[in-house]
Amino acid sequence: MFIKVLKTGVQTTVQDLGRYGYSHFGISPSGPADSLSFRIGNMVVGNNEDLAGLEMTLLGGDFEFDLDTEVAITGSQFNISLNGKETPHNEPFHVKKNQILSIGMTKEGARCYLSVKGGIKIQNYLNSKTTHIMSGMGGLMGRPLKKGDLLEINESGKINTPNIPNKIHDINTSIVRITRGLQSSYFSENTWKTFTSQTFAVSDVFSRMGIRLLCDPIKSLKGNEILTEGIPLGAIQVPGAGEPIISFVEHQTTGGYPKIANVISADLCKVGQLKPGDEFQFELVSFEKAESLRLEQETFLYKLIND
Repeated sequence: MFIKVLKTGVQTTVQDLGRYGYSHFGISPSGPADSLSFRIGNMVVGNNEDLAGLEMTLLGGDFEFDLDTEVAITGSQFNISLNGKETPHNEPFHVKKNQILSIGMTKEGARCYLSVKGGIKIQNYLNSKTTHIMSGMGGLMGRPLKKGDLLEINESGKINTPNIPNKIHDINTSIVRITRGLQSSYFSENTWKTFTSQTFAVSDVFSRMGIRLLCDPIKSLKGNEILTEGIPLGAIQVPGAGEPIISFVEHQTTGGYPKIANVISADLCKVGQLKPGDEFQFELVSFEKAESLRLEQETFLYKLIND
């Protein structure tokens, strides 16, 4: 039982929820850029949320199924059809053997996710199936999919019945919430006012490793270099040119630029849906507010299929 890649998109990779515990070797967790949408996709088709699926960026591709199964497309809205007919979004739908699922250009955000009942069957690398493109490890030979690739699907076994969500989570990328970073004191209060009031644009330097932003330059009181230290997911570094960089799922694990802020956990899904040319603003929140928003998001996921 497999899926055959007939046509490739910009960057389609096998992902699960990430490869944790190896940062001290310089290996960031990777995983889906929008883990919220990824988890929803697995829940919708009745999988455990950590089973492997496909992440597609900007343009999907064509996929032929060698089995009858249930699938779901989550994340941003793309142009999608099954044998020429439109498919639902954020809902399970049935695919028959030899049918072709076509996933075209995005209509809004950067990424969508294809979840298949049973999940994609692929060998673990360092306890994960996730593709880490920068290091060429995991997934299918550590690379994006290409024409002719075959993806084996696990047997469904005792997997849960597919679910139709009772709510849809709207990922609004116009505001990205942040907390103060480790070097927040390197920046004056006037700089902070500018940082949280100006509009940022996503540059063409856009990848799973990091996203460079276009804006009026951000200046530090103490220069733009620090002693190299660890970098968390979502850290916003400010290099010498003053254009911030959001460290993302394949980020380097250490770095020497001051970190003015960090994207909160609940809004990392928004960063995963930003694409070149998108504009947004940062909103500063307290650590307590950030944690309450994380818990609110987890509650939403629980109620998605339990209400």
